[in-house]
Amino acid sequence: MAKQDTSFTDFIQGLSKAPEDTIVKISQQLKDAKLYKGKITGKFDVKLYNALIEASQGYKGVNLFAEKFGTPRVSPIDYLQQIGMEGGATGATGEPKTTVSTYVTSASQTAKLLNTVAEDLLGRQLTKAEKNKYTKLINEQQRKQPTVTTSGAGVSSTRGGIDEQQFITEQIGATAEAKTNRATDAYAILMQELGGLR
Repeated sequence: MAKQDTSFTDFIQGLSKAPEDTIVKISQQLKDAKLYKGKITGKFDVKLYNALIEASQGYKGVNLFAEKFGTPRVSPIDYLQQIGMEGGATGATGEPKTTVSTYVTSASQTAKLLNTVAEDLLGRQLTKAEKNKYTKLINEQQRKQPTVTTSGAGVSSTRGGIDEQQFITEQIGATAEAKTNRATDAYAILMQELGGLR
């Protein structure tokens, strides 16, 4: 059974003790998303609480999707900012809204994946220069292929983005070193099967 995500609940608890200007800002984002009804007071009250509970359902959906399909998770504050800018999940006409997100990984996020693929294809870890080269290539592709999400009015779809592991495997696998390493491995396996040369 998956561990329950308590980050939105924790966020609500923290907001209940937050300064008035923070409450006003969050209330405005919820109002822009058409979740907060009435005049913004700057107080943590039942109207704000109900709007946050409603927003938490969308937040859970976004992060369940992220978990299932490997897209980046979002924090409660980022989720509220996003729905506030978009005016909620759907526009005033009820038509689906489309969001374009560009996710660019950092060198530290990419390093582990790079080393895993390099160990498999090259039999060694990458040098710092090689890591920088492949991280730059990945980031370029991430910028060229943003994730496009359409949601609302019973529609939910995500397309685009790149599979970092597949991209890295293709890039490293195309090098002369990787091809030589595969040929050497194949030769070693053949010799083992034949019992070596006599």
